[in-house]
This record gives sequence, C-alpha cells and structure tokens, in this order.
Amino acid sequence: MYGGNTKMPFSEHDNVDHPLSLYGASKKANELMAHSYAHLYGLPCTGLRFFTVYGPWGRPDMALFLFTKAILEGKPIDVFNHGKMQRDFTYVDDIVEGVVRVLDRPPASDPNWSGQAPDPATSSAPYRVYNIGNHKPVALMRVIELLEEALGKKAEKRLQPLQPGDVPATYADVDDLVTHVAFKPNTQIEVGIRRFVEWYRGYYKI
Repeated sequence: MYGGNTKMPFSEHDNVDHPLSLYGASKKANELMAHSYAHLYGLPCTGLRFFTVYGPWGRPDMALFLFTKAILEGKPIDVFNHGKMQRDFTYVDDIVEGVVRVLDRPPASDPNWSGQAPDPATSSAPYRVYNIGNHKPVALMRVIELLEEALGKKAEKRLQPLQPGDVPATYADVDDLVTHVAFKPNTQIEVGIRRFVEWYRGYYKI
C-alpha cells in the first residue's frame, strides 16, 4: 500500500500515491472506491491496512508456509534482497482483535477535514483508514532463525535480489488504532512463530 514511501513508520496520514506493484495499486483503488461510496451514499467505510499477517490457517503461498515446508523437506528457500528485508510481522489473532474493535466503531465525517490540506486517513465523508501492524519490524533472517529453532532443522538459503515491486521494509504506525479503539497488536514474533509451527505440525500431521 505504501509503495515508494520511505518515511518510517508508515502512517495513514501520509500520501500513498506511488504504488510499486499492481497489487499495491489495487489496494489503493479499493480505498478510493470505498471513499466514493461513503461520500455519495453516506455509507460508513473503514479501510484496514494489514502488515504481513502470519499464523495458523494462513495462505500456503506466503513466505512462512513456503519456508516451513521447504525446511522440513530439506529443500532450499529463496531469500530475497540477499536477506536484507524487514517486515512488520503481525500475528493473526492481533489482526482479528483489531478488526472486531474497529467494527464496533463505524467512522463519522471529520469536522476538521479540509480540501485545502486533505488528510488521506479521514474525510468529510464517513470514511476512515487504520493500520493494523505489530509496530515492530523484524529482520527476515531473524524470522528464519526462529523457524529453524522451532523446526529443529537448518534452512538452506538461496540468496536472491529484490523482487520487482517489492519493498525492503515495512513498519506500521498504529497510534490512531490505539487512540480510537484502545488496541495495539503485541504478539511477539518468538511466540507467534512457535504457535504457527505447532499448528503446522498438527495440521499436516508432521
């Protein structure tokens, strides 16, 4: 979503008009269409920006699943940007908690919003955007280390360049989430990785 932005942490109040991938552009387009509905029909719309969600029941094409499967099978894993990556890994339970809390607080129009200095996070329409992230970027190599510890096996790493459209780091500003719904994701990566591996072994009977 934040594309070419480099100011960290990423804030909902920052302009996000420079996506680096079609995937990011589609997210931006979704928020713009939601805003149009909020403006035209008074339909309260909240946009949620998730940061690197992981945990049980995740998508099997995501890095954590791919790494776990490859390590257990003794196959190499592709590590992009030569391992110089950071992600704001957010455990799925924290994502769910954030979603439920935001659901209970539909947005209203912001009386202080101004078209002279438009705030991307709010609007004169009943529209709001929130980040839901752990507010703690973790090095990709550290995540691999934790996977190795939990699995009891070393990974064979195949270092690769940065993929087109990818960004080297993500880091969520969650101050608005804390202020408006009194919630801040806090599952530590060490705990989340361990829970994921326990689930993975049980689900796949390994």
